[in-house]
Amino acid sequence: MPNSQTTIPLPAFEVHISAPDLYDWRDGNTGIAGVTTRDSGKPGPHVALLSITHGNEIAGAIALDRLLRDGLVPTTGRLSFVFCNLSAYDRFDPAHPTASRFVDEDLNRIWDEAVLDGPRHSIELNRARELRPLIDTAEVVLDIHSMLWDADPLMLCGSASRGRDLARLIGAPPLIVADDGHANGRRIIDYTRFTDPDTTWSANLVEAGQHWQPSTVATALDCIGGLLRGLGMVGPDAPLTAVLPVEQRLAEVTQTITASSSTFAFVQPWRGGQVIPERNTLLALEGETEFRTPHDDCLLVMPSLRPTRGHTAVRLARFVS
Repeated sequence: MPNSQTTIPLPAFEVHISAPDLYDWRDGNTGIAGVTTRDSGKPGPHVALLSITHGNEIAGAIALDRLLRDGLVPTTGRLSFVFCNLSAYDRFDPAHPTASRFVDEDLNRIWDEAVLDGPRHSIELNRARELRPLIDTAEVVLDIHSMLWDADPLMLCGSASRGRDLARLIGAPPLIVADDGHANGRRIIDYTRFTDPDTTWSANLVEAGQHWQPSTVATALDCIGGLLRGLGMVGPDAPLTAVLPVEQRLAEVTQTITASSSTFAFVQPWRGGQVIPERNTLLALEGETEFRTPHDDCLLVMPSLRPTRGHTAVRLARFVS
């Protein structure tokens, strides 16, 4: 492999799905814009399904809009359908689909009590504060995301063992990745409510596929169906896909590589889900600094082929029993 940096060209991403009109769900029924809760009236967990945490990840919004219109109501507990970053979503333009991830800052990097309770303001931080009371009542959260670069779908379960249990209960997709998050901020699944060892509530984040593909919507619906059926919250006639049993593999992140300058570059266009057989394989360069696989059979988790300074470039993981 050549010991040289490669600038990965940004492809012309094509949008093969349509962002739904969320007018009917804007006001919600909870006092929080974009949040609709349907209550069975019977004891059971409160499950929150989150979409458009990033405004251009529209597959999750399609899935939730479809289930709301299909009249999905739980048979036990409560089910909340959450359209998180409406401000960014409103800016989505299929001609420029990468431009509306957020407005001021990443909504999925600010779930730290010191940030949420602090004096700072932004569109996303204010929105997180609006959503926080809902999140603080949820026993189970599924945060539906998608990926810019081509990669195998995966379930991020955080570092708590109960996140792994939740991923197995859902039963899809085949790959589960346990990780500690990002250097530049805490995700919703890293929020203390879901990571404190003294609590039992759990949250997972599904990366359902590439942003604007029909298969990504299908994977999101599979995960919702697996979750609600696994929790016994829906009957056999619910408008949900039946998740076929798959063999799930668990991988633990062993190293997170963060770009610290604009000179970071991969030596080739790696794909998410790719397994590098040999330890010490060169992955990327940043000036004279080399980044290599730390062990054999190294799983590449969501390489960002054009990372910006301070952001995760790739996570490296090892499969475990």
